[in-house]
Amino acid sequence: MPKSPTDIAMDFVSRIDAHDIEGLLKLMSENHRFVDGLGEETQGKGNMKKAWASYFSWFPDYHMFIERTFANRQWVALFGRAGGTYAASGKYRPEKNLHWDIPAAWKARVVAGLVVEWQVYADNEPVWKAMGVKRY
Repeated sequence: MPKSPTDIAMDFVSRIDAHDIEGLLKLMSENHRFVDGLGEETQGKGNMKKAWASYFSWFPDYHMFIERTFANRQWVALFGRAGGTYAASGKYRPEKNLHWDIPAAWKARVVAGLVVEWQVYADNEPVWKAMGVKRY
């Protein structure tokens, strides 16, 4: 029996939590579309490979906690929290408060067993603050 879209989306979350870029790529369609919490888009497996590598270097302990999921055919909504610690210049700085933990939601579109779209909904302000970036 094939996996449900929810199962595929949760597999995707597991690969993110494991920082398993190759595992993520296996679950993505060739034309995979990623939309971050600010509405910025990245498309295609090659671009996503680079994007995830950068993200995991910035936040080497990035993790997601999924509390609820809802699905309707090929669409899956996931609700929970995300968190991590910003590693400035690739190094943890425990003396600084660079950790963040935020409520978040994700929307996945799964077609033929592959994630064709992954969108994040979250307040990025705590992340920017940890990074020392002033957005406004």
